[in-house]
Amino acid sequence: MLNPTTLNSILLALSAWGSAFLVALWLSLIFWTIRDIRGRTADNLLRTLAALVVAGLFLPGLVIYFILRPARTLEEEYQQSLEEESLLRAIEERQLCPGCSRQVERTWLVCPDCQTRLKKACHHCGKLMELHWNICPHCATPSPGMRKEGLTMDEALRPTPADILDEE
Repeated sequence: MLNPTTLNSILLALSAWGSAFLVALWLSLIFWTIRDIRGRTADNLLRTLAALVVAGLFLPGLVIYFILRPARTLEEEYQQSLEEESLLRAIEERQLCPGCSRQVERTWLVCPDCQTRLKKACHHCGKLMELHWNICPHCATPSPGMRKEGLTMDEALRPTPADILDEE
């Protein structure tokens, strides 16, 4: 049989080892909580409170932290916002025909389904323009029939190429 002093020494060693293990577990949970909350919020007050709850309440504090912590990390939030932005951009970039609401390409002049005019070509450079534009953004030529600003009287009275063709 074991004598009482040997048994006492074994129990003392086991309790010291168990205590050291619990202290190491407690400290590791505090450090893990600090690292985890850093990735979930930028608010210093919440970071401090999370560490104090786990430090003060140990395992029940860890359960409370798991219940109250933000569901996603800051990186996951950022990734989700990028995905949402990408989806919104893809939806906004899709062009629909104003006549029949079918999808059309940006380079089409006319909708192939309902023949609604979608764009107009610049009479000078030939590049596509929106229907409501009064001037070509590529060559700065005004659209035919548009009012020109800042003309002198001589320029305003000068015949246009269309007038010259009509006279012939």
